Amino acid sequence: MTEKTPQDHERKMQKRQAAHHKKLDSKTVEKGLLIVHTGTGKGKTSAALGMVVRAIGHGMKIGVVQFVKGAMTTGEQAVFNHFPDQVEFKPMGEGFTWDTQDRSRDIAVARQAFEEVKRMIADPSYDMVLADELNIVLRYDYLPVDEVLAAVAQRQAMKHVIITGRNAPAELIEAADLVTEMTLIKHPFREQNVKAQKGIEF
Repeated sequence: MTEKTPQDHERKMQKRQAAHHKKLDSKTVEKGLLIVHTGTGKGKTSAALGMVVRAIGHGMKIGVVQFVKGAMTTGEQAVFNHFPDQVEFKPMGEGFTWDTQDRSRDIAVARQAFEEVKRMIADPSYDMVLADELNIVLRYDYLPVDEVLAAVAQRQAMKHVIITGRNAPAELIEAADLVTEMTLIKHPFREQNVKAQKGIEF
C-alpha cells in the first residue's frame, strides 16, 4: 500500500525500524561459521574472496587454499600478495580434470591441498580458512566427505571456514551454518562465445 502523506511514510518506517531492532536484539550468539557457496552460477569464489577482503579490513588472518585452480595467474593473488602478514594464498591445483586427465595425480594433488587446509584449520592463528573449489574434488571422490566434515568440526569456536564449488554434497550442506546457491541465468561464455576475461573470471 502506498503511503498517502510523508507522515504515513514516517510512521511506517518507524514501525519497521522498531521491528528490525527487536530482531537484532534477539541475536546473541557469536561463533565461527561453516559457509558453503555452491550452484551452477558464477560468483562462488568471488563471493568467498569478498569475505577474505572484508576480513583483511578487520585485521584478521586468513588462509586460502585453491583446489583445481593454480594453472594461471589471477588478480586476487596479486592483491593478496600485498598483505603477506594477513593472507596465506596457496593455489594448489593443476587445472580441471579434463585438462590433467590423470585421476591418480588429481587425487594426490587434492590430498596435498587438503593437508594444507587441515593445517590452517588446526592453527589457532588463522581466523578464517577458505577451501576454494573443494566441492569439485568431493564430487569426484578424490577426498572422503567424512574426513572434511571431521576436520571442520574440530576447528576453534570462532574460526570461520568457507568451502566453494558446485555440487556441494548433501552432508556438507547439512553441516553448514550458511549455504548460498548461485543460480545461472545468463553467461556470456555460453550465449555470446565470450572468453574468460581479466578482472571478471580471473
